[in-house]
Amino acid sequence: MKNNTPETDEGLVRAIGTWAFGTNIVNMVVGAGIFVLPGIVAARIGTGAVLAYLVCAVIVALVFLCYAEAGSRITRSGGSYAYIEEAFGPLPGFVASTLLWLGWSVLSDAAIAVAMVQALAKVIPALHEPWPRGLFLISLFGFLASINILGLKAGMRLFVINTIGKLVPLILLVMVGMFAINFENLVIVHWPNIADLGATALILFFAFGGAETALNTSGEIRNPERTIPRGLLLGISGIFILYVSLQTVAQGTLGPALADNTEAPLVATATSVFGHWGTQLLLIGGVISFFGTLSGDMLNTPRVIFAAARDRLLPAFLAKIHPTHHTPYMAILVYALVGCSFALSGTFQQLAILASGSILLVYLGVCLSVLRLRQLFGPAAVGQFRIPGGALVPILAALVVLWLLSQMAMREVIGLAALLLISILTYAIGAIFRKREPAE
Repeated sequence: MKNNTPETDEGLVRAIGTWAFGTNIVNMVVGAGIFVLPGIVAARIGTGAVLAYLVCAVIVALVFLCYAEAGSRITRSGGSYAYIEEAFGPLPGFVASTLLWLGWSVLSDAAIAVAMVQALAKVIPALHEPWPRGLFLISLFGFLASINILGLKAGMRLFVINTIGKLVPLILLVMVGMFAINFENLVIVHWPNIADLGATALILFFAFGGAETALNTSGEIRNPERTIPRGLLLGISGIFILYVSLQTVAQGTLGPALADNTEAPLVATATSVFGHWGTQLLLIGGVISFFGTLSGDMLNTPRVIFAAARDRLLPAFLAKIHPTHHTPYMAILVYALVGCSFALSGTFQQLAILASGSILLVYLGVCLSVLRLRQLFGPAAVGQFRIPGGALVPILAALVVLWLLSQMAMREVIGLAALLLISILTYAIGAIFRKREPAE
């Protein structure tokens, strides 16, 4: 019979406390999505937009209660991948890791790049045209790939700038914008039906994704049994308050006009609240946020691809190291190429929905892993977090995730199914080659 607590990482310093963990969650989640989504949500369900946020908040709360329990049991690094792999084995773990780096990170970066172009097009109209737009996207991904191949730590340097650059303008907009609200604009005239609410919550979920990334450092979190549940509560609560406040200010100041601003709604809101300099403030803050997120992902995610290739779970050429700069240049190039291709071929909404579908599948796996981990390791040990109510919360969380997934259009379902099939085939082919390798 297995021990109550599975094996944890060795040699890592557990220095991340509750506030640092909660702040990391806020930094990872608050990104490009919130600069774009208020207008899209208003266009879909009007003044009932705040209801979609409430639906998302409930779903996120249920899911991350599951993360809190899984994270208090599995304290090694890896986050979602580690929980699913520990519960269900290497194939589901590999599929989860593929959904995270390809389905979530790549597609999210492609959506962010599209949003960045849309924002810049407000001041550079030429970016509305296909050729300048395409050239900008190719140059953007090419530049980010180049500086990471050269070994410059752009992602690390932009971490602080990114956090300040995106949070300060947003908080300032909320604080000042509250005094500019016309409360008649907040009256819900037409209540959305369940189908519209579900479809809107699905795309809005894009703005809530990313908290699970902070759990990749589980092996370095101090007292994870307590820090992870508390940090998740702190981070998710702060994000929800910020998002609802931004939607309220945008809806309250712009009214019906918010639905016409689906490319840069917060820029339009800042213009209404502050005037011309508000436009510049939010535009600069948004572009910094977009670029900082892309830089961070370009620095970190190719290392996941490199590690998987090094472990022979992906093609070996992805594990090549640059002879001069000592960086995983092939993994970086492939990541940039795939991300740029999606950005050139899709729109923000399509990419965001497909990315949301990918992360929702990972969330589904984590919710189910809680039940499996209880079977494998028995009751929670002293100090470990356990969700009250037995199996109710994990099952309810899994059901609402499935409900959100059911809101996807057939084209998006096919795309997500193709991604799952590719990940399974990749694992199967890799397993065949690994069996043929001579034993050491």
